Amino acid sequence: MTLEVFKSYFWVAVGSMLGGMSRFWVSRVVAERVGETFPWGTIVINITGSFVIGLLWALVQAEGRLGPSRPFITQLCIVGICGGYTTFSSFSLQTLNLLREKQWLWAGGNIAISVVACMLAVWLGFILGEVINR
Repeated sequence: MTLEVFKSYFWVAVGSMLGGMSRFWVSRVVAERVGETFPWGTIVINITGSFVIGLLWALVQAEGRLGPSRPFITQLCIVGICGGYTTFSSFSLQTLNLLREKQWLWAGGNIAISVVACMLAVWLGFILGEVINR
């Protein structure tokens, strides 16, 4: 393994740790404020993570403000932090559990809110990144 490849793995690992710790903290804060009957913490994380990944992706494009530092930002922030922070695996498991408990409305609501809100958030994040690039 070359030094360059090792550095890439290192930055992804550091970012994943920071993203995972952030996810844990945000989930706890949301649970303390609104409870855990419905997976609001996961929804908040997926929406904010989608927004941030959209913003960063716009900024690291060739014409973006962070374009020259794209490999570092991509490895640390997009793959590492956002990958460790967003929780679609948790979303899937929680939705499965709601379905297994025959909580059809809650499961459908979780799917609809997560998919629609995250797509909107990633789009808005990308637009903000394009504005910042100007």
